[in-house]
Amino acid sequence: MIRRLDHVAVAVPDLARAIARFSEDLGLPLAGTEDVPSETTSTAFLPVEGTRIELVHPMAGQGPIAKFLEKRGGGLHHLCFSTDDIEADVARLRAKGWQFLSDAPKAGAHGCRVIFAHPRSCEGVLIELSQPPSFPE
Repeated sequence: MIRRLDHVAVAVPDLARAIARFSEDLGLPLAGTEDVPSETTSTAFLPVEGTRIELVHPMAGQGPIAKFLEKRGGGLHHLCFSTDDIEADVARLRAKGWQFLSDAPKAGAHGCRVIFAHPRSCEGVLIELSQPPSFPE
């Protein structure tokens, strides 16, 4: 079952500059950075009460974030919701006609299992479902 908004992802052409904007200018603490090879991204997480901002940047100029930046420039990329049973949620949404960008969840940041729903499934918004290794209560 989907439990909460996990993060809002922002695609950025310059990760260091974006970290400075969000951390130094806005005063948000930087919780860390992580490369996510399965998504070809470098990420930075900045907690905001109850959720996080995820800055996403293409690794070596490759992958879907690079294509997104090429087409649209930086900006809102996706919304991510935490789930305690990703398979059940995917099956439930598929039964409602949702389309996913992969057949099954794969490894994401922080040891989570993730899957992305096509934007046409949710009013033009790219949706990520994420199941942490153990869902926090």
